[in-house]
Amino acid sequence: MSLAYVYTTVCTEPHSDAVWDICWTAKDNAVVSISADGVIKRWNSTSGQVMRAVSAHTLGLVSLSVSPDGGRALYNSIDGTTSLWDLEGGAIIGKHESYTRSGAEPSWSVSLNPKGGTYAATGGSGNVIVYSAEPETFGEQRTILQSGRGRFGMRCSHSPDGSRVALSLDSGQIFIFDLASSALTSTFTSHAMAVRSLSWSPDSQLLLSASEDKRLILHDVRTTSTGRPSSGAVASLSGHSSWVLSSDISPDGRLALSGSADKTVKVWDLAARTAVSTIADTQEVWAVSWQPSSAAASSGAFVTGGEDGVVRWSKAAGTG
Repeated sequence: MSLAYVYTTVCTEPHSDAVWDICWTAKDNAVVSISADGVIKRWNSTSGQVMRAVSAHTLGLVSLSVSPDGGRALYNSIDGTTSLWDLEGGAIIGKHESYTRSGAEPSWSVSLNPKGGTYAATGGSGNVIVYSAEPETFGEQRTILQSGRGRFGMRCSHSPDGSRVALSLDSGQIFIFDLASSALTSTFTSHAMAVRSLSWSPDSQLLLSASEDKRLILHDVRTTSTGRPSSGAVASLSGHSSWVLSSDISPDGRLALSGSADKTVKVWDLAARTAVSTIADTQEVWAVSWQPSSAAASSGAFVTGGEDGVVRWSKAAGTG
C-alpha cells in the first residue's frame, strides 16, 4: 500500500524561528504551535491565519501539551518557565518558574494529564515531577517519579487514559510509570541514542518512540492479567537517513507520522511495519500532529512544523 499526501494550507504568518512543537486540537479545528522565537500561536486550519498569539518568553519554547478538549495549552521555555494558556479566553491562567523553586529542577518537557488536575515534567535529573495544573495551585509539586538513572529527561508523555506517564532519556532508555501507585512498571532499552519523541496509541496499549538513532520503535505496553508488563518492542521502523525528531499516531491507530532532520515527513502503516508515504520538506521537521477528528478519513490529515518556522497542513490525496 502507498498513500499520496498533498499540502492543503500554508500559514500566512510564519514564526521567525524554528517550530519546535505543534498540536492539532479538538476545539474549533485549531492548531497550536510553539517556536524558538518565544511565541505560541493558535491557527485557523482552514485559512492558515493566526487566531491568537502570545509572545510568551524572550527565550525559545521547547515543549507543548494541549488538553483533550482543546481548551488549554501547557507550554515550557528553555529556562523552565511553565505556563498554562486558556485557548478560548486568551489569558495565561497558570505560571511556574521551575528553576527558582527549592527541591525542584528546571523543566524541559511537560505533559498535561488528560484527566485534568496535574501535569508532568522532566529535565536534567531524568525523573518525572508531577505538579498541580489547577490555576489556584499551579506549579505546586505533588510527587516525584524516580528513574534512578541520572540522565537528561528528553520527553514525558501521559497515556490517553491518564493512568500512566512515559519518560525518555538522552541515553535512549524509556520508562513507564503507573500514576496511581507511583511505581515504575516498565523499562525499555530499545534505542542506542537519545529518544526525542514519544507517542501513545489512542487505546493506551502501544507506545511509539523516535530517536536520534534514525529509528522509530513500536512498543507493546499493555499490562497482563497478572500485572506484568507485555512484550515491549514489537517493531522497528527504519527509513529516515538522520535523526527522527517527532512522531504521532493517528486517531484510528493504523498510521504513524514521523518528522526528521533528513527534511522529510514519513507516514507509516503500523500493521505492515512499513512507510507508505514520504513528503519532502524544506528544512528539519521538528513537529508533527494528526488531525484528531474522528470524522476524518482513515488516512487522515496532519500538520507539521520545522526549522523554517512554517506551519503546513497536509491531507491524503483524493479526500475532501
